[in-house]
Amino acid sequence: MKFHTRYTTFALAVLLLGGTSGCQNYFKLDTNPSLISNPPLSALLSTTTQKTAFSSQRVANFTSYFVQHLANPTAGGSTDTYQVTDYTATWDYIYFALADLRDMKLQAREQGASEYVGVADVMLAYHLNLIADTFGAAPFSNAFDGTTLTPTYDSEEMLYTTALNLLNESLTELAKTDSRIKLVAANDLIHKGNTAAWIKTAHALRARMLNKISKKSSYDPAAVLDAVSKSYTSNADDAQMASFQLRNPWAQVARNNANLLLDGWLSTQLVNHLNGTTYGIVDPRIEKITDRTVNNTYVGTRNGQGNVGGNNTTKDEVYISLNSPLSGDASPLLIVTYSEMKFVEAEAALRAGDRARAYAAYLAGIRANMDKLGVAAAARDAYLANPAVGVGANGLTLDLIFKEKYVTTYLNPEAWNDARRYDYRYKGFTLPLNAALPTFIRRVAYPNGETSKNGVNVPDDVPLSTPLWWDKP
Repeated sequence: MKFHTRYTTFALAVLLLGGTSGCQNYFKLDTNPSLISNPPLSALLSTTTQKTAFSSQRVANFTSYFVQHLANPTAGGSTDTYQVTDYTATWDYIYFALADLRDMKLQAREQGASEYVGVADVMLAYHLNLIADTFGAAPFSNAFDGTTLTPTYDSEEMLYTTALNLLNESLTELAKTDSRIKLVAANDLIHKGNTAAWIKTAHALRARMLNKISKKSSYDPAAVLDAVSKSYTSNADDAQMASFQLRNPWAQVARNNANLLLDGWLSTQLVNHLNGTTYGIVDPRIEKITDRTVNNTYVGTRNGQGNVGGNNTTKDEVYISLNSPLSGDASPLLIVTYSEMKFVEAEAALRAGDRARAYAAYLAGIRANMDKLGVAAAARDAYLANPAVGVGANGLTLDLIFKEKYVTTYLNPEAWNDARRYDYRYKGFTLPLNAALPTFIRRVAYPNGETSKNGVNVPDDVPLSTPLWWDKP
């Protein structure tokens, strides 16, 4: 794993040409004349804000199968059935993004640009969480200092602490009023140069991280609630990115599937969660997530089983949809949202014994997500009023909070963190057909590209059912 002092250094126009494929060619610094050796901070801001969203999507592109939002159309798909699978491309993409962010932070420090330092810290923390929550221990402390081509591994817990410290540092930097270089709105593809919005996102990510350790004795719901209170106040605050060369990558999945490059089929678990089969109530969000089958129904695909019937052109199951506000050509990629924060608040408040606050946040989370998806107000309100949903403060349970958050985090890698914290106890959730593990997956294997280049430091293989540190009591 070779790390350069300068990884990605090109203007937004060049960045957008890269899209989500062929990115590795941009990192061959000795041969690529398109790279700029000392890019302006504004160009690095464009690069890193776009890559942050794409990093999220790349991880969700396989973790969505673990949480059974998606299912492979082919029987026995490796990701579907928990087989050891090579995610080198995702690992490399995240590390290239980390290198860019380190460069932006160092350059910003040299130039007294505290706003850029703070934004870099937020995105560094986010990427560290993506790596650590997916693979476990990973290189960081000496991965980018130019002293070695085989960096050592920081432990899972060390990466967590580092990420939390970066978020704390970001708040200090973003609070400064003397930044010599201001964020350029046009180059900030997430928050349009709004430092107040970045501060809210830093708090949102802190809340997410503090809530993630719910199994640990150090879990502090008061700290979670404090972070939530300083984060988002409406859907308008969401951290999202919608700048693409051509289209949202989920939309590309949908278009590929329509052209029989099969992918993006929705799991039976998610579809039954929404269509009334599992809970006896139809969730109106289903029509904002997918399209009906040729039979005017919503039918999913069982993970591990693949297509039933052998005819892939009939469309008698449902898929990622171009008509969804989450997966249309111009739909934004969501990184962290107000609706998610309300469910974090609901969980922490319930664990703290504040049922009134928990219930209000639970309802607000559902309402915000439905509004985000464009559900009609009448349908939204009818769902909230249903006694299976509107259970009252005394009837609220963690099961209900996780049930609703499962929908809100559709196509977001945070859904897998929740599934593991919740021990996959969603109603009706079963192992994939012919799963390679006797129980649910808890981590993925280190990629072949890393083991071949840095094998001396890669931790020993463990079963993919081995929990990460925060997933243990």
